[in-house]
Amino acid sequence: MIQVGVIEDHPLYRYALTRVLTEAPDIELGAVADSVARFAVQDQPAGSVVVLDLKLRGVQDAAAVLEVGHMGHKVLVVSAHAEQPEVLGAMQAGAKGFLSKDVDGDELLRAIRTIADDNAYVSPTLAGMIIQDSEERHAGPKIVLSERERQVLRLVAAGERDVDVAEILNISVRTVRSYLDRIRDKTGERRRAGFVRVAIREGLLR
Repeated sequence: MIQVGVIEDHPLYRYALTRVLTEAPDIELGAVADSVARFAVQDQPAGSVVVLDLKLRGVQDAAAVLEVGHMGHKVLVVSAHAEQPEVLGAMQAGAKGFLSKDVDGDELLRAIRTIADDNAYVSPTLAGMIIQDSEERHAGPKIVLSERERQVLRLVAAGERDVDVAEILNISVRTVRSYLDRIRDKTGERRRAGFVRVAIREGLLR
């Protein structure tokens, strides 16, 4: 039996997911939660496949993938947000697969079974995004960040708010935002999901 958990905060979609999973003869549904924090306190066996939404309360996006991966699970992202930044951020954070929420039940189960066998589930569209991103990264100049910029980037990518970063580093919130502006200029990233992706590339999140 394949052990599967679910982290999804939309009640109707969560119900649909759990129904598909409970009807599959080779799947044992375990913990079901609406956030990473609530999932973490449940007793889900390590090595499970976890179906994870990206836009959650609390920890979300690539940071959520990292946290669930650190629990010892194989992450399958199923999200309504399947643009390049979300897909690449999730895969670089360690997700084993990525599906859009318009996927049908058969493909969902196929992806889960593939990931349970320690393989990645990559659609042609996703594969194209990964190849393009790899080519762009190898062709582009190396990003050079100062030590303080790296500290700020690591904390922000880990989900800390600007005010929390300021307190941890004993600097002002205004200074934190100044560093973030510099990081944006150097990386070309404007959103937090992009910061997570850069932090992973730079080896700042483990």
